[in-house]
Amino acid sequence: MSARGIVLVVLAALASVAAWASFAEGAGKGFAGLGADAAGFEQPIPGTPLVFPRDLGPHPGFRTEWWYLTANLQDESGAAYGVQWTLFRQAGAPGDEREGWANQTVWMGHAAVTTAAEHLFAETFARGGVGQAGVTAQPFRAWIDDWILEASPEASGAALSRAKISANGPGFRYAFDLAADRPLVLQGDNGFSRKSDDGRASWYFSQPFFRIDGVLTLHGRKVALSGLAWMDREWSSQPLAATQKGWDWFSLHLATGEKLMVFRLRDATSGDFRAGTWIGADGAQQALDRKDIALEPLAETHVAGRVLPVRWKLTVKSHGIDVETAPVNAASWMATSFPYWEGPIGFRGSHEGKGYLEMTGY
Repeated sequence: MSARGIVLVVLAALASVAAWASFAEGAGKGFAGLGADAAGFEQPIPGTPLVFPRDLGPHPGFRTEWWYLTANLQDESGAAYGVQWTLFRQAGAPGDEREGWANQTVWMGHAAVTTAAEHLFAETFARGGVGQAGVTAQPFRAWIDDWILEASPEASGAALSRAKISANGPGFRYAFDLAADRPLVLQGDNGFSRKSDDGRASWYFSQPFFRIDGVLTLHGRKVALSGLAWMDREWSSQPLAATQKGWDWFSLHLATGEKLMVFRLRDATSGDFRAGTWIGADGAQQALDRKDIALEPLAETHVAGRVLPVRWKLTVKSHGIDVETAPVNAASWMATSFPYWEGPIGFRGSHEGKGYLEMTGY
């Protein structure tokens, strides 16, 4: 690459970081500005059916969306590992997408690897319109630089039953194969996921039945890993109320084959908003009543100058769930442009299994 080319790439990266930062700082509402006014952008409308594979792809009429995968893995000795791969899209202004460097879309990628001893992560940015990052629905492919999540060539249909994923960062590199034999799960009301009592919502679906295997290169040492992965797909324009400062989100793989997703949105002025989905081993799904869900912090830890609840008691009465969760690594802090805690967990009590916990706004 020429010196001029390098300068252009650096300037584009700096502009991308500045665009994300100005959005969050200027809004001052909710975690990462997700409670900011979204005039001119589309909003989720209940009763609108999701369509696949179209909705695997981007939604430029909405302001914010992400493609998110977390995985609980283990090596031959049974040691636990966690892997994260995320691509975020943020529109700086409503309206049709402009071409080339005038494009108003900014992309951000996060990748991480967690063990009991360390938590490694990387962050990268790209401007839209120039091919450095993007998503296509058919065939499905999401990428930023050389980080890729894509449908495998042999995959058929719209369910994303087989896929490949890869990413790298300081001290790590990974490449994995994904396979699922259950359908996509529509969270909330057929994908319409309410986030507050005043009507805030997102479109949200998941593939919680991925099995995953591949190779992690950690500080130059290759490790064969296998386990379970969970992909989330979500988009909206103003999913948080201005007073909602962050969330606590759990995805659980029960040893008996069922899956469970629950979250609470913490509100600075009123009661927390809770929601969740029970997913049977056959893929059948049931939206949970908020009164059915209880989340109680049990122990805190100091991370990056903050105090975070890393051990939790989680109950869902209707399904006999009464478990306590514990992190693989309590210091799983993502010191990214919008910092948050994200890492693998285990749980035991009425049920046993593993999963992931994400905490924002602390």
